[in-house]
Amino acid sequence: QVQLVESGGGLVQPGGSLKLSCAASGSIFSITTMGWYRQAPGKQRELVASVTAGGGTNYAASVKGRFTIFRDNTKNTAYLQMNSLKPEDTAVYYCYADIRAGIRYWGQGTQVTVSS
Repeated sequence: QVQLVESGGGLVQPGGSLKLSCAASGSIFSITTMGWYRQAPGKQRELVASVTAGGGTNYAASVKGRFTIFRDNTKNTAYLQMNSLKPEDTAVYYCYADIRAGIRYWGQGTQVTVSS
């Protein structure tokens, strides 16, 4: 079992920045990839970014160059630094963690609202 606790969402003006955190606990030794999905009202959930245990990253085209994902394995935490935020980035952001057994765990979700 892996538990994920997210933090860092909120309201920000266009062009601003936010940093999301996803702290893992439990069977952390089995975690491989961590990342975030987001879901805006009336839209499907989409992958935003992911990071492997070795630090390899993957980004959605819509956030590449603006968002950076990284993880601190000493703290069992992944981070999503979001810069140059746009209104279309408004969504609930869900952290996830995959483990070697092929199970995916989810965080509780955090709201990000980009509005003036």
